[in-house]
Amino acid sequence: MQSRFQDNFVAPNLSDPRLASKRAYRMLIDGRSVDAQSGETITRESPGHRGKAVGEWPAGGAADAALAITAARRAFDTGAWPRMSGAERSTILHAVAAKILEHVDELGLIECLETGKPLEQAKGEIGYCADLWNYAAGQSRGLEGSTHNAIGESRLGLVLREPAGVVGIITPWNFPFIIVSERVPWALGTGCTVVVKPSEFTSGTTIRLAELAIEAGLPAGAFNVITGYGPAVGQVLAEDPRVDVLAFTGSVRVGTTLAGLAAAGVKRVGLELGGKGPQIVFADADLDAAADGIAYGVYHNAGQCCISGSRLIVENSIRQPLLERVLELSRRLPFGDPLGAGTRFGAMVSRNHLEKVASYVAAGVNEGAELLLGGDMVDAKSGNFFAPTVFDKVRPDMAIAQEEIFGPVLATIGFDTPEEAVALANGTPFGLSASVWSRDLENAIQTTRKLRAGRCWINSVIDGTPELPIGGYKKSGTGRELGRFGFDEYSQFKGLHMTLGRGQPWFQH
Repeated sequence: MQSRFQDNFVAPNLSDPRLASKRAYRMLIDGRSVDAQSGETITRESPGHRGKAVGEWPAGGAADAALAITAARRAFDTGAWPRMSGAERSTILHAVAAKILEHVDELGLIECLETGKPLEQAKGEIGYCADLWNYAAGQSRGLEGSTHNAIGESRLGLVLREPAGVVGIITPWNFPFIIVSERVPWALGTGCTVVVKPSEFTSGTTIRLAELAIEAGLPAGAFNVITGYGPAVGQVLAEDPRVDVLAFTGSVRVGTTLAGLAAAGVKRVGLELGGKGPQIVFADADLDAAADGIAYGVYHNAGQCCISGSRLIVENSIRQPLLERVLELSRRLPFGDPLGAGTRFGAMVSRNHLEKVASYVAAGVNEGAELLLGGDMVDAKSGNFFAPTVFDKVRPDMAIAQEEIFGPVLATIGFDTPEEAVALANGTPFGLSASVWSRDLENAIQTTRKLRAGRCWINSVIDGTPELPIGGYKKSGTGRELGRFGFDEYSQFKGLHMTLGRGQPWFQH
């Protein structure tokens, strides 16, 4: 199909010197860089530069995963990390943050070429991740339990916070550096040790992060990275009884499978799964600001974002003027080459995923939705690009309104009353994020209080800060990351009851 976006498509420059070499990586187990025992490797081609290999890492297997778990288990059971003071751990985590900032350009380029996201976006994400590490470092020094001094004159109660143990962390391909940084420093901050399995598509920055952590002073075995395919490596983290906690970010299908495997060992599981984020726009909203936010919400990272604002739920009285603004922005949005200056969104992660997004668009048209813009692949010979796509006249029961597309596709649904807007927003199996656009702060706050979503915004979208927890309702997941609550995910709480003096004897002589 011919694209209608040639004017604002940034064609990839396949001769860019930054594509000239392929980086080779090794796994990190017990503080040492190692290859897979099989000797096999995975080669990553840039999704935005067809035919350009940009990375290679080991195709690890179950035996490699077992070695990493052994290292993490030993480091937790007998090693220095869990036994350090909070101040000592905090100092090392701050040093990791400093290392990240020293390597922003390197890490940003790796992230750009492996994921297909624009280079400036990738570098911005790396800088944000340093802030995540610094926040976790500061909070880790102040982690505490509690006391109960009013349970009786001769009784005193303590609640002790202890590290949960070995944590297995499985991260996805869309935000590999952000998501590993939303979990690892919180787990390490409590005194846990970790084994991270990044996506087989985007393993480079996670390996470099672990290497930088070792350089910053993290003891061997505290942070291990194994690379490879999910069934061969990730499944081991769910099944091995030596792993105490499993944290997974990805699809509902894989997440529920892993949770079932972990349940057999009564393993604690944290899940951040899919989303179908609504953007509710009331008639009194600033339409220019809302249109800009809607475009950002659906096109950020080419829509490959679990908190993407992919459903526009708009009050019918402003539906047309708002859509006109969104369409005008969409037509001017520079997209394409991840290395291109000014590119706002880049490539899809793989050809298979590109075709999956195209199939959703075709299904939307077949079900009767009106395709206003886009809907097609662009320059497929050069990379995995999909045009900004806008639908109107979408029914709530359509697949494009119910299922996570994970692409730059906006589905528009109208409403007439606030109650109808809330019902539409809550009317999917997901509850990860939601936005409300309104100048009436009371209406906006009351609306968000009725939304079943773990992350909500008023007059913004895809915003975040380390201080606030993130997580899902319904099929979007369990548990919370970030903020003070994030440390609870990786902590055990022990109740300690003390009797002062001699209590009343149970058995009377």
